[in-house]
Amino acid sequence: MTNRAAARRYARALFDVSVTEADPAQVGQELDGFATLVVAHADLGRALTNPAVPAARKRAVVTALLDQSAVSPVLAKLLLLLAERDRLVLLGDVAASYGERLLDHQQVVRAEVTSAVPLPDDRVAMLRRSLARVTGREVRLEARVDPSILGGVVTKVGSVVYDGSVSRQLERLKARLAQE
Repeated sequence: MTNRAAARRYARALFDVSVTEADPAQVGQELDGFATLVVAHADLGRALTNPAVPAARKRAVVTALLDQSAVSPVLAKLLLLLAERDRLVLLGDVAASYGERLLDHQQVVRAEVTSAVPLPDDRVAMLRRSLARVTGREVRLEARVDPSILGGVVTKVGSVVYDGSVSRQLERLKARLAQE
């Protein structure tokens, strides 16, 4: 099993327990905070992910960190389990997978719109409303600028890409002319 698949399983288990025993959004924030703490402190991250460090020491470090912070019991159990099984290397992937599950549970979809020039706020709001109508979900829209698309917009909702860029239209025209 790949690390990503294992991380998804841990995240699914944590989410399922969080829905029944805790506030899933709060658990998600706590998990993100713990993952950020590990990444922000390089020595801590190296110690917790180094296979040469015994699992018992990793568990002791995690226990000490948990004693100094207020996290949900369900998250504490998961973090201790990851430490015992020497799987703390999965922490970032678990947090990402949990976040995806949480957004799905909250009926929220992430979208990204890329344009050649910055879009005005009213245009971004209009796109957000249109995408919400199409998806039937709340949309968290991130606007980016990429001058290489020349004009138009490229919108990505989940894994679906709507490419209305000028550069893509020129590619299509070039391909069609080459065929003829």
